[in-house]
Amino acid sequence: MPEAHELSRTAYDRLRSELEALTTEGRIDIAHKIEAARALGDLSENGDYHAAKEQQGKMEARIRQISGLLADAVVVDSPRGGGDTVAVGTIVHLRFEGDDEVEHFLVGSIEEHREGVEVLSPGSPLGQAVMGASSGERRSYEVNGNRLGIEVVAIEAG
Repeated sequence: MPEAHELSRTAYDRLRSELEALTTEGRIDIAHKIEAARALGDLSENGDYHAAKEQQGKMEARIRQISGLLADAVVVDSPRGGGDTVAVGTIVHLRFEGDDEVEHFLVGSIEEHREGVEVLSPGSPLGQAVMGASSGERRSYEVNGNRLGIEVVAIEAG
């Protein structure tokens, strides 16, 4: 059974829109580029044709990636106005043991990316450690046989 991908409503809607754009006007644009390049003649040395075919391959790979993500997606509504606990869609402020600096992470899929904040997968060791944690709570997690400590400084809605 495929693993469910938790996405915020915003990310889910953005991916649906991107998929729609790629499967409609994206495919039409590429078809026109390929057709125009073919009209130039000899395909073996036609840079425009090869560039268009490469672009088509990348676009089709992205279509497959988004389709797979959406097929297994579970839309998670993030808490509004900040949450009491770390959940998918929240931004968590963490202080790593032995470090005074506070780092900010958006908990969720890489597709949740936002400017100014790193994405933290809930399935990663750090993500698993902080899921369900409250502000002020200390947790630990293991990476490569090393136990690392963290403190949840604050939690806010994503």
